[in-house]
Amino acid sequence: MGVMGIGGLFFRSRNPDARAAWYAEHLGIAAGHEGIWQQEAGATVFAPFPADSDYFASDQSFMLNLRVTGLDELAAKLDAAGIPVERRPEWDTADYGNFARIHDPEGLPIELWEPPA
Repeated sequence: MGVMGIGGLFFRSRNPDARAAWYAEHLGIAAGHEGIWQQEAGATVFAPFPADSDYFASDQSFMLNLRVTGLDELAAKLDAAGIPVERRPEWDTADYGNFARIHDPEGLPIELWEPPA
């Protein structure tokens, strides 16, 4: 008996319907009260960070990290939709994979993570 995984992520929003629609349109995530997202099995990192960490913005209490496939294609799609995508060569490693960062419409940082093959 024990925890099997994360059962949900609940967060406040100024416009929940518009924010849920953004996640569905740009990331393919069923969101909102009616959306249940059946995700693929894989690694999940659960890691408290020091309060003074500069890994993500200090005005955010958390950053959402999403496992993806085809990061280059997804980044191009997001960029074409006018969503700024930040990539840094030092983020990508053979051991951990490749990373990109975006922000949702209300400024929540989202790290896109393509684990190594």
